[in-house]
Amino acid sequence: MDLDGRDGDGTGIVDPRSCLAKLPELAERLPPGARAFATDPGHYACSGRRCVKDLKPQRVWCLGDGEIEIRFGHNCWKHDEDLVVRYEGVSRFQADVLGGCDVAALVEVVLDEVLPQDGGCTHEVACRSGTLVVVCRDLVAQWVAADCPDAGGG
Repeated sequence: MDLDGRDGDGTGIVDPRSCLAKLPELAERLPPGARAFATDPGHYACSGRRCVKDLKPQRVWCLGDGEIEIRFGHNCWKHDEDLVVRYEGVSRFQADVLGGCDVAALVEVVLDEVLPQDGGCTHEVACRSGTLVVVCRDLVAQWVAADCPDAGGG
């Protein structure tokens, strides 16, 4: 699997089917929190309110003791919640942001995948203008209320 996720005609349309086809096999090798996040029925439902597509990375907090937290903000036309992911036992964090250093400049999430790794997992997030990669022991994803009067309006 890779984060390309593009269909065969080169238009850049994201198609998560290749990821979804391999998910049952991979899920059993993921740590519990990562498995729950990756196998949530709404995770890859592109028009759903709990799909990661179209979320916007906002902030990264280093919490100490090998923990990082990333807040992904909602898009008012689609989501009514933000996603907060706390990574435990982080051994690698990489943000490749075209044209800057601020993760908010990554713009919208296009596709993400959670993969098993010895002793944990990787979470790779492809955005319109860069990527995030976290290698960790496990992660906990939580949807939290967002202050957006226009949420779900489109």
